[in-house]
Amino acid sequence: MGIKGLNAIITEHVPSAVRRSDIRTYFGRKVAIDASMSLYQFLIAVRQQDGGQLTNENGETTSHLMGMFYRTLRMIDNGIKPCYVFDGKPPVLKSHELTKRSERRAETEKQLAEAQDIAEKIKHERRLVKVTKEHNEEAKKLLGLMGIPYITAPSEAEAQCAELAKAGVVYAAASEDMDTLCYRVPHLLRHLTFSEAKKEPIHELDVEVVLRGLDLTIEQFIDLGIMLGCDYCDSIRGVGPVTALKLIKEFGSLEKIVEHFSEENEQKGGKSKYKIPENWPYKEARELFTNPDVIQGKDVELKWTPPKEEELIEFLCTEKMFSEDRVKSGIARLKKALKSGTQGRLDGFFKAVPKTKEQLAAAAEKQKKLKQQQQQKKKTGRVSKRR
Repeated sequence: MGIKGLNAIITEHVPSAVRRSDIRTYFGRKVAIDASMSLYQFLIAVRQQDGGQLTNENGETTSHLMGMFYRTLRMIDNGIKPCYVFDGKPPVLKSHELTKRSERRAETEKQLAEAQDIAEKIKHERRLVKVTKEHNEEAKKLLGLMGIPYITAPSEAEAQCAELAKAGVVYAAASEDMDTLCYRVPHLLRHLTFSEAKKEPIHELDVEVVLRGLDLTIEQFIDLGIMLGCDYCDSIRGVGPVTALKLIKEFGSLEKIVEHFSEENEQKGGKSKYKIPENWPYKEARELFTNPDVIQGKDVELKWTPPKEEELIEFLCTEKMFSEDRVKSGIARLKKALKSGTQGRLDGFFKAVPKTKEQLAAAAEKQKKLKQQQQQKKKTGRVSKRR
C-alpha cells in the first residue's frame, strides 16, 4: 500500500530531494528491486489489446514473465545490474492490512459480477490482480535461467532492499512504495520498471536530503509515515498530510501527539476533531521500520552469471509459448551486456563513507541556522522598505 500523501509532502517541501533522470544515468549501478511490486505492475500493465492479461494457448497467465523478461533486458541494455528481492513472511502486524485487502477484493468481485460496461469490467478486473505464489516461483525460475540474482527476504522486500543499499551491496532500492524511505534507504528509485513507452523519467529520492529539508530526525519521519497510514496500522482519522507534518513538528513524537489528543478528547467529552484508533499499535509499527527482519548486507553476495540458453528457450518457448526468435534475441542481449559489463563507473573507484550521526546532526543544524538567517534578512529588508 505504501504511505499515502508522503510523496506530496516531499515534492512540495523538499523538491530538491527528487532528481528526475533517464535510465542511462544509472549505467554501472547495482540496484535491488522490489520483485512483488514489479510483478504486480507487470500483471496490470502487460496486457492484450482487449484489456485481458497475456496468456499462452493453454490459458496460463504470462504477463508477469513477459514483463520480467523484457523490463530486465531494458535495464541490462542500459548497463544496470539488477537483483530482485521477493517478500518473505509478512509481519503479524500486517495482518490487519491483509484482512482489509481481502474485504476490498470481495467487494470488487461483487461489483465485477454486476458490471455491464466493458471498460468498467476491465477496471474491476485490474483491481483484482494479485501476485500469487506461482507467479513468484515462475519469476524466480526465469531470473535463475537469465543469470540474474534474487533473494527471498525473511519478511518485507522493501526492508531487505534498503538493507542492501545501506550496506553498499547495491547503489539503490527500486520500488513504488514510499514506505521504503522509512527504512532509511540512501537512494530510492521509482518508475525504474515502467514501460519505455510511458517515457516516464526515473525519480531518485535522497532520504538524507528529505530529512534535512523537512527538519526531521529519522524517528520523526517514521512517525510522520505512521500517522499518514502505513501497512502496519491505520492513520489518525481526520489527519491529512498537511496536518500530520504540522503535528510532528509541533510535538516531536507520536507519544506526545497521542497524549495531546487524549487530553483534548477528555476536555471536549470525546468530541475532538481527531480520533486516535483504539489500541493503536504505532510503537510496534515504528519498531518494524527501525529494526526490520532482514538478512544483513554483509552476508549477501550477488552474482550475475551467463544465461542458460537451452533451458531458457525450453521454459519460455516450449512451456510458455513465447516467440523463439524474440527470446533468442533477448539471450543475445544478455550475453552482450555480460561481456561489456566489466566497464565501471568512475565513482565506483571511490568508496563512499557514510556520514556519522554527529555529522548529520551538524549538517542539519547548519541548514537550520542558514534558514533562520535568510528569514531574518527578509524580515530586516521588509522593515527597511517601510522606513
